[in-house]
Amino acid sequence: MHKRSAHALISLSMILFFSDAAFAAPIPKISIGVSQSNNPQELATSLQIMLFLTVLSLAPAILMLLTSFTRIIIVLSFLRQALGTPTIPPNQVLLSFALFLTFITMSPVITQIYKNAYKPFIEKKISQSTAAKNAIEPVREFMFRQTREKDIKLFMNASKLPKPRVRSDIPTMILIPSFAMSELKTGFEMGFALFLAFIIIDMVVASILMSLGMMMIPPMMVSLPIKILIFVMADGWYLVAQSLIQSIR
Repeated sequence: MHKRSAHALISLSMILFFSDAAFAAPIPKISIGVSQSNNPQELATSLQIMLFLTVLSLAPAILMLLTSFTRIIIVLSFLRQALGTPTIPPNQVLLSFALFLTFITMSPVITQIYKNAYKPFIEKKISQSTAAKNAIEPVREFMFRQTREKDIKLFMNASKLPKPRVRSDIPTMILIPSFAMSELKTGFEMGFALFLAFIIIDMVVASILMSLGMMMIPPMMVSLPIKILIFVMADGWYLVAQSLIQSIR
């Protein structure tokens, strides 16, 4: 009985596999190619799609170099090292927290871009070039507030450009690395202040252990829970986030 059922099942499978009905449904085909177009609008749409994909691929660099993300992630990384917990919080948590802090600190700039560039362009009130100009202006204004003059001067001299009279004379390609360098300096300054506070705790704990004759006990083993306790009791994450927001705005 079992053999008959098996033979019947195999025969049914062979019939379904080799029957024409199994191949009656069309199989989709995907192809990517370049062909002629008689409509200029199609070419413009294709170029816009290519431009959008290019900007999307550069989104991480834009996020890091044109926003406050660089300063925030440097300070949070220094804080993690100063606490003595190089893997806690995990990188995913730290990056996510830095990302949301970036959105919060950049919200005024994002709002201006939406009102002055994105919304009028979608409503077809302004052209694409005007929208791009209106979008970059609040970003440039934000970067100018956070950038040191000596950093701008460095890159202006390196590019052998004439001395600017007003801010509009400074190209964006000069402003971006100047802003990034200033953000690196500010982030390291804030990170040093955090390290200094926790190093004092390490030194005090090490001195106490030596005075008690407990030289065989690693000072880090004792200072680590003390630093975490003090940081939690002082609401350290709130203070760090508050300092970052105030330093940027």
